Amino acid sequence: MKPERVRRLFDEAMTRMAESTVFVVDDDALVRRSLERLIRSVGRRVRTFSTAQEFLRCRRPDGPACIVLDVRMPGLSGLDLQQELSSTGLDMPVIFVTGHGTVSMGVRAMKAGAVDFLEKPFDEQALLDAIQRAIDQDRQAREEITERRELERRLDSLTPREREVFALVVTGLLNKQIASKLGTSERTVKAHRGRVMEKMLADSLADLVRLGEKLDIRSGMPD
Repeated sequence: MKPERVRRLFDEAMTRMAESTVFVVDDDALVRRSLERLIRSVGRRVRTFSTAQEFLRCRRPDGPACIVLDVRMPGLSGLDLQQELSSTGLDMPVIFVTGHGTVSMGVRAMKAGAVDFLEKPFDEQALLDAIQRAIDQDRQAREEITERRELERRLDSLTPREREVFALVVTGLLNKQIASKLGTSERTVKAHRGRVMEKMLADSLADLVRLGEKLDIRSGMPD
């Protein structure tokens, strides 16, 4: 795949992730409608659910998302849903809202990674601010995962020898030193280094070193 196409596909993936969704899970219909109006008023997409089980059956979004979640609900509670999402690898930032909260509930929720724990009636701006933090958190996590996968795809395109050269280049060795270490010519190392730069889409040595650090490429450095 040509570098230009790779960059374009990567940029398109980032654009798709810019669209965010807020999920509201609360067994009180009046609360769901109120939260939906509030969240839509600031231009965000929102989907509402009356139970945790109903939410678990829905399709996950491609872009950043968070959950505004009631603590006490029939069946699976909000805290149970948070644990279920975490155990199945479907982590999504959670904002708890409750009219029957306790200190122990709040501590448990925050220890499990909740963005906020708000008691009803809550300040609307406080909720909107929490939603913004949650969306930003999920967007960053998704971008890091997407970037990591793309870098790993580029790394997989390298030959075994190119990976060796890559590992040695990022340690700061010169072509002559790499050639000596690998038992080859400086000219051959220079050719390998050029192909590594091209395949990794690195614009400079500093850029290549940065990519190597992100991939922990030094762990594969030959003895």
